[in-house]
Amino acid sequence: MTALFRHALPQRDPHRLYLTDGGIETTLIFVDGLDLPYFAAFHLMRSDTGRAALKRYFRRYADLARDHAAGLILESATWRASRDWGQLLGYAATELDAVNRAAIAMLEQVRGEYESAVDPIVISGCVGPRGDGYVPTHAMTATQAADYHAAQIATFADSAADMVTAITMNYVEEAIGVVQAARTHAMPCAISFTVETDGRLPTGQPLAEAIAEVDGESAAYPAYYMVNCAHPSHFDHVLERDATWTSRIQGVRANASRMSHAELNEAAELDAGDPDELGRDYVALKARLPRANVFGGCCGTDHRHVDAMARECRPSFR
Repeated sequence: MTALFRHALPQRDPHRLYLTDGGIETTLIFVDGLDLPYFAAFHLMRSDTGRAALKRYFRRYADLARDHAAGLILESATWRASRDWGQLLGYAATELDAVNRAAIAMLEQVRGEYESAVDPIVISGCVGPRGDGYVPTHAMTATQAADYHAAQIATFADSAADMVTAITMNYVEEAIGVVQAARTHAMPCAISFTVETDGRLPTGQPLAEAIAEVDGESAAYPAYYMVNCAHPSHFDHVLERDATWTSRIQGVRANASRMSHAELNEAAELDAGDPDELGRDYVALKARLPRANVFGGCCGTDHRHVDAMARECRPSFR
């Protein structure tokens, strides 16, 4: 149960390409045909069949990292594995602790399988929003958010996780609370904001202001920031190449679909977009985000999209 990179995350060096996974929940539901109540991928850990499906999923991305000579960030299937969502699925606190540990242990197994072919492999404990991923429901103060997320982050701190990544943060107070909890437990962290079609957070706050506020409230504790769960066309126009705040963005996990969050919520079928087009979109994003080097996907994306991202962006890292 050893964290290899907790004190020096290798992906902070922007000169190396790192891949991460695509839209785990949409892949498992729409491609693999699995049932994920409340979009809770961690719930699959309860069965041999579910655990096998998750391991197959992560191995696909390890194969891509090997094929593209890239580093890899394995993100645990724990986006929903926090108190409120766990209670909806009947998990007691001790059971949530156990499933978060098991999710990290699975990634540790995958890392062991691929460590001779992919270097480095970073394990990240995934933290999701307390409320809806698209709408800032259950809005908390930063202090309340730190208290809410502390249990899950404490579990990651006592595991092989090298860092925590808060994905689909849709208002700034929750992001600050995650950072506070990560700092308390001496865990490096990354914050990934989601934006609407206008490039602003669902609260209306500009992305630049959100990053500046989190940095200001935490003495710039996050290792870096990311943007996820939005198509590149939703936020590329707000990115300023030479601005200080854009230099803090090192990762993108975009949607394949150009749909808004509201449209995605109503969609009955998966919109997988065009993987090759999305790969080219990432090249354009890379031009606006010189330090960006962590590439993966979100809703509607799978290994085909990440393959295209790696293929298109690889020349930028030679």
